[in-house]
Amino acid sequence: MKNTVIALGLLFASTWLIAGGDVHSKLSSVAGVPAVIDTEQKVYTTDDTNLIWQDSPYMIAEDSAYKNDKSLGKVGTHAHATQYCAHLHYAGHNDWRLPTSDELMQLHHIEGQVFVNFRGNDFWSASPATEGRYYVVFTADAYKFARNKRQSNYIRCVRNK
Repeated sequence: MKNTVIALGLLFASTWLIAGGDVHSKLSSVAGVPAVIDTEQKVYTTDDTNLIWQDSPYMIAEDSAYKNDKSLGKVGTHAHATQYCAHLHYAGHNDWRLPTSDELMQLHHIEGQVFVNFRGNDFWSASPATEGRYYVVFTADAYKFARNKRQSNYIRCVRNK
């Protein structure tokens, strides 16, 4: 009987840890950008606007962060998005920035899907809306919407050609 109780206790404890139990109750909601080497470093270039767009893959962890209103890599709050683009070293360049809402809207008005790595959700822009809110652009219809700056949305950085 004692061995059964010990075995059940170990089973429950290990299940709790594997399932993501809160081992550290004071974890930050903002995680660092994972150290992943992207050997392809895809970009999309718009000749009419002379812009180069980041087209790197989105990770499962980033999709999870989006669903859970967290910041991780190419997903997060507006402050995270601004910092992510400002510190991005990608495709041999380090002068990336968060796009304006007009740039995002114009990009998503292009017929067909221009990105290899696409998400049909809201993407942050650098354009302020009202106090505490910034515009996001929904990729499916290319319309902009005001969102709270603490909300989590996808990030796609841009740079001038």
